[in-house]
Amino acid sequence: MSSFRVWAPDAKTVSVVIADGGGADGDAAAEAGGTGGGAGGRRDTVHEMSAAGGWWTVDVPSAHHGADYAYLLDGGEQELPDPRSGWQPHGVHGRSRLVDHARFPWTDGHWHGVPLSGSVVYELHVGTFTPGGTFDAAIERLDHLVDLGVDLVELLPVNAFPGRHGWGYDGVGLFAVHEPYGGPEGLKRFVDAAHHRGLGVIMDVVYNHLGPDGNYLSRFGPYFTDRYSTPWGPAVNLDTPGSDEVRAFVIDSALAWLRDYHCDGLRLDAVHAFADNRARHLLEEIADEVHRLGTQQRRPLFAVAESDLNDPRMVVAPEAGGHGLDGQWCDDVHHALWAALSGERQGYYGDFGSFETLEKALGSAFVHDGGYSAFRGRSHGRPVPPRTPAYRFVTFLQNHDQIGNRATGDRASATLSDGRLRIGAALLLTAPFTPMLFMGEEWGATTPWQYFTDHTDPRLADAVREGRRGEFTAHGWGPEEVPDPQDPATFERSRLDWREPERPEHAALLDWHRRLISLRRQLPQLSDPSLASVRCSYDAAANWFVLRRLSRAGDVAVVCNLSPERQAVPVEGVPFDAPAASRPGFTYMPGRVELAGESVVIVRLLPAR
Repeated sequence: MSSFRVWAPDAKTVSVVIADGGGADGDAAAEAGGTGGGAGGRRDTVHEMSAAGGWWTVDVPSAHHGADYAYLLDGGEQELPDPRSGWQPHGVHGRSRLVDHARFPWTDGHWHGVPLSGSVVYELHVGTFTPGGTFDAAIERLDHLVDLGVDLVELLPVNAFPGRHGWGYDGVGLFAVHEPYGGPEGLKRFVDAAHHRGLGVIMDVVYNHLGPDGNYLSRFGPYFTDRYSTPWGPAVNLDTPGSDEVRAFVIDSALAWLRDYHCDGLRLDAVHAFADNRARHLLEEIADEVHRLGTQQRRPLFAVAESDLNDPRMVVAPEAGGHGLDGQWCDDVHHALWAALSGERQGYYGDFGSFETLEKALGSAFVHDGGYSAFRGRSHGRPVPPRTPAYRFVTFLQNHDQIGNRATGDRASATLSDGRLRIGAALLLTAPFTPMLFMGEEWGATTPWQYFTDHTDPRLADAVREGRRGEFTAHGWGPEEVPDPQDPATFERSRLDWREPERPEHAALLDWHRRLISLRRQLPQLSDPSLASVRCSYDAAANWFVLRRLSRAGDVAVVCNLSPERQAVPVEGVPFDAPAASRPGFTYMPGRVELAGESVVIVRLLPAR
């Protein structure tokens, strides 16, 4: 027997239409809607629901796992998918399908989780990670990630979104898994397989907005409010009348990924877009509920926010006035790294690029910590409190945004030399933060990662296409140079080419990333989360930079020569070991390290006597 329950506080009547004959294998119902009868002789039944406190409920003894259903409001004929649907096999506009999560044969009973602290994260998009573009196809590449040495796999959003392929940030089903990827069972197989290999899984979730195509929430209740304006239209209702249930809806979605799919953490998209003026912010509620579930399940569950506010309250404990999240993405470290390595200065990179800025980013997390931002035309941010562990800041040289939001989706490998790619990897993986790699970065993938969509609404498709072209035309790009997001070729170009890691030039860079991650495990100085352990020295004219990780057992210096010419770089102390170098041909002696142009060497040091 199944209990159907839906929140529709303003409805006068609600009923559920169910396709009878639902089988345990989930192929019960016809794809065609209607209340007169289904395909193959199956018939639909309509059940009136009872109301109490804005919630409508009915028990249907004959409905089991695999039965398709939809809601009818106020006597209308349009079938609406369940806002809390766990399965949308016919797309975001079709009927929902009952899913019994207890049926899955999990094998991860001995899994104890992976904490954010000390971990290396790997971000991937299921649809372009492999030629198959499914969870099962991604499972076949998990051994590559184990060999690379990462700890956590972060999936771009996999909840239900319109069309076959897309980034996933225009999703509308906050509890359902995108069917073309493999649906609910496919995601469970992926997480189970990852845990079997010792890999944790982070789910990227979007609660600041929903996509416009297939979004039926406003038909059910006050899920949105026009009190605030957002780039996506009315804001999610977090603090106006009716918001108690909306907040519960969001929190329940967050917990479902951790409970029903055994994920280990959440990445909360663009939380600066939350319009929440309550005394207790939604982020604090999410963090508290995530940690409570982790305590119950005896494994470290965590939540990480994407925020451009440069506000350390994201990761400060509630008793100290913060939201209590476990981490946040740190764009300032990316901007400082990328601007220093690439020389780009347009847009927000105008505030970055100097070695002085890179030094501040590596030692403070936030470059903008209350000072003036020329890009914003105002002051921005606040300082990170002393003793805040640096692992709370997730950093990267590349990610889906920093690649895909470039006009042609070009990766760092299209701009940086091999030597500078290695320098960037070394600084990222030896800094005190939680480092993250974007799929293919480890071998210098040459395939772009472009902005692609598959909107079924022609007007929406045209609007996205023209909006994308208009955005980059304003920055000097010709309209014909900007890939059409709706063109299937844009999606196909963005798939990884798994032949590349076998080629010598890519294999060497892959080996460099493996050695760096291994070194991070071997040398405790490199995973020390204390910002006080960071010291930097540099000479902008000579174009060298040294990141130093301090320790009573001996320091570790990451010596970077960004000049094309071979040169000696001063390093205080007595080098006694060079556990990793980008290429042979370096020499070291007390007080200096000499190395080739555009190369890096990591040196263990004894204190000078």
